[in-house]
Amino acid sequence: MIDRTARLAIGMALLFLASATLFWPGYVQYDSLAQYEQALSGRYEDWHPPIMAHLWALFGARGQAPMMLLQLAGYWLGFGVLIVVLAALGCRVAALVLLVVALWPPFLGWQPVVLKDTQMLAALLAATGLVAMWRLRERRLPVGVWIVVALLLGYAMLVRANAVFAVVPFVVMLAWRRPRPTPPIRIVLAALLALVAILAVIGIAGPINHRLLAATPSGVERTQPTYDLAGIAVRSGDPATGLSPRAIVALRRKACVRPYFWDPLGEPRRCQAEVATLAMLSPGQLYLRWAAAAVTHPIAYAGHRLAHLNSTMRWLVPFRWPGAAPPQANEPNRLGLASPAARATRWQTVAATLVETPFGWPIVWFVLALIRLPAAWRRGDGAGRLAAALLVSALALEGSFAVLSIASDLRYHLWPMIATAIAWVLVGRIRVARPALVLLALVLFAGLIARVVLPAPPQTYVGMLG
Repeated sequence: MIDRTARLAIGMALLFLASATLFWPGYVQYDSLAQYEQALSGRYEDWHPPIMAHLWALFGARGQAPMMLLQLAGYWLGFGVLIVVLAALGCRVAALVLLVVALWPPFLGWQPVVLKDTQMLAALLAATGLVAMWRLRERRLPVGVWIVVALLLGYAMLVRANAVFAVVPFVVMLAWRRPRPTPPIRIVLAALLALVAILAVIGIAGPINHRLLAATPSGVERTQPTYDLAGIAVRSGDPATGLSPRAIVALRRKACVRPYFWDPLGEPRRCQAEVATLAMLSPGQLYLRWAAAAVTHPIAYAGHRLAHLNSTMRWLVPFRWPGAAPPQANEPNRLGLASPAARATRWQTVAATLVETPFGWPIVWFVLALIRLPAAWRRGDGAGRLAAALLVSALALEGSFAVLSIASDLRYHLWPMIATAIAWVLVGRIRVARPALVLLALVLFAGLIARVVLPAPPQTYVGMLG
């Protein structure tokens, strides 16, 4: 006779199969098509993660389905292990809540979309599930499991450049045997260790991509300083940013610097000519100019970055701010990559409605992570330590967007949102302080008012380009 735990594990496997059937053969977007073409040709560049294209190449010309299956497998492995272990420990309500999180249409609707963000999410969720299998039972992870977890986390950092801001804090928190209470100096030292590790990973990512994975440079590293220098120039009018007075006037007149994304500055038909002088600088010169401009004009820099942060966190934005809903069809292509059936479209339609609720706002999840971190930090058991690691990972990644981010798609925030949801479940029912509730209420109220009073945005990419 099959016991309850085995039945639940079988149920998780069936949910994976049901998800794969619902969304078969998966979705591809503009970025996906570029990577699939590289996988077929064997010629790679670093604008998109070459490790993902190399992985895709292992499946040959079989379309997006194999990659979708990998993504859904990592998703359901992570959630499935957490749910099964919690139920086995008698935490049935927590297991049920996690099942609801896993089935929430916007989360599940994004996972069959073959993108670097969903690849990263699959790897991080799978790693979390493997850690939870032992940590929730107060056991040490076997060496073999640590190796698998390390491979998953390493893949996550290579498949999404900014994943390092989520992975390194997660690992530091998992490995750190915090004394209780924790002296402040220990916290500072742990933060410094994480910072050094982040810089080290960023430093070796380029050689891995270019030498080991044979990707040719594409200039992707120029996008962030170009976006910020243009933003500072528009706000300050200073030609020391590397942009002439005439270029600055044109940037203002054509509204080239947009909080939503950097794309107009890279589009030949829009504003690429206005930032051409920056393209003539070497990467080193460009980054020095970026740092100098931020120091010289801190208010202009802060205004530019805060405007973008508000956009990507989806706080004071209009209703139906683009880039939130998972796609309902594939990007048009000549590669024979078909879209999922109509039943998947119905699911994605529901998801498109739900992302407009506060549960689709990254800013709300950021506040929820802040609220729950103290309670997770105080707990010394396996669930508390894992929850604290997830929350620090979520907060660190969201915090990185204040400095390093050039677009506002919701998919960039899927890991912080899901990690926060899992952490809340692991911590359990704990009274929330009144100031925290007031902060959450203010964030919700301001966001709702913005969606009522701000004008409707364009709903197409061309419309957002201007």
